[in-house]
This record gives sequence, structure tokens and C-alpha cells, in this order.
Amino acid sequence: MTTSALLDVRGLSRNFGAVMAAADINVSVSAGEIVGIVGANGAGKTVFLNLITGYLRPTTGTVFFQGQDITGLQPRQITRLGICRSFQMSQLFINMTVFENLLLAAAISHESNFLRDIRSSKKVGDVDRTLREFRLHDRRDQLVRELPQGLRKLLDIAMAMISNPSLVMLDEPTSGISTEEKFDFMEALMTVLAKSSTTIFIIEHDMDLIQRFTTRVLAFAYGRIICDGSAEDTLRDPRVVQHVLGGDSALD
Repeated sequence: MTTSALLDVRGLSRNFGAVMAAADINVSVSAGEIVGIVGANGAGKTVFLNLITGYLRPTTGTVFFQGQDITGLQPRQITRLGICRSFQMSQLFINMTVFENLLLAAAISHESNFLRDIRSSKKVGDVDRTLREFRLHDRRDQLVRELPQGLRKLLDIAMAMISNPSLVMLDEPTSGISTEEKFDFMEALMTVLAKSSTTIFIIEHDMDLIQRFTTRVLAFAYGRIICDGSAEDTLRDPRVVQHVLGGDSALD
């Protein structure tokens, strides 16, 4: 294992019968990196996130986080170790308020019996802090079903960040947000995340966002990482142009 790495993945594979969804993935990520993950639909991007966060068990391979082998742990165990995520489709309780959603997220991230002392001063304090940081305080008592899509995505990410994770993995954070609003949304989000020391993974199809907001890019195809480098180098790589960009360089 690379001892200086925050996250170290070695030989990670996952097959579903004859289908190889992840194939011998090897990658090390240091603290503080902002890593973009790109690839065509079905390339293995979300499978990779699911393997890291415990939603899928690898067929082979090992995942180390802060020097600890976390391979095969349950999602809640991994959350409590400091890896959190958001989802492509926001995982929210739509008939509960913004405050209640965040309170549940705070409780689940700290307690095995998460309903115990759910309104403790610490949990409520964490929720109030997160509401301020994500500028959701004016929506505190609003039902989630009444929120526009952009605020639902923001709440989903706020729930992932409430425990101050060392690593947060964002699965298509701008999906469902209009093209005109994407950059403003990401600017606001990255401003909030920059205040923490969190390492960030971002799955994204918009290459303009990848170029602007990431420091490193992993390109996936057929369950493998086909390129790993800066956004400029990765998006010019002939393999990425062919398998991810459909023959057109994002930098032309």
C-alpha cells in the first residue's frame, strides 16, 4: 500500500456473471485532491464509487482508507470512518423537512442506534452549522418535496458533508440542473467544500465543469481506468477522445 495515500485501491474488480463492471482498478489518491471521474454511460464510474463506499462488494481486490483495509465493510461502517457520498438521484425523505433530513443524516453518521438521543445539542448544532454553510437556513422548515431540483441536490450533498468526512464522493452533482444554472451551482458548492479539508471525487459528464473544478481526472472505459492525469492531459489523450468524448477533444 502507498502509505501516504488517503485512499489506495489495488486490483479492484467486480463482475456480474460474464460482465466485468470493474476490471483491475489501481489508483491512489492523496488528501486534498479534487478528482474528476469521466466516462461514457456504463463505463464503470458509479460501480467504482459503489465499491469504495460499500454498496457493492468487490469480486477481487483491496481498498485501503487512511491505512485501514475497508474492503467489504457495510456502507454505514464506511461512512463512520470518514467516506461519504451523494447520489445521482437524490436520496431524500421528501415528506420531511430540510432540518429533519439533515438531523437524520447527522444521527446515522454517529450512532449505531441512530434514533437514540436524536435531538442532542451536538446533532442539532451540526445541523444548524450545515444549514448556514450550504445557505439552506431559510429553507430549514420547508418540506423537501417543495424544493426545486437544484436545492434537493444541494441538500443531498449537505447530508453527505454533515459529519465532516475526509473523503466525499459526488455522483453527478449537477444532474437535473439546467445548463444555465450548472456553473453557478458548482461555484457555490465548491466554495463551501473549499472551507473543509475534504478530498473530493466528482463523477460528471460536463467536461467544462471537469476542466474548471478538478485537479486530476480518472477516465473510465469498459470498467477500467484508461487514463489518469490532469484535466488538460486526460481530455487530450487519444483513448479518452475515442472512448469518452466520441472522437472530439473537449479542448479543441
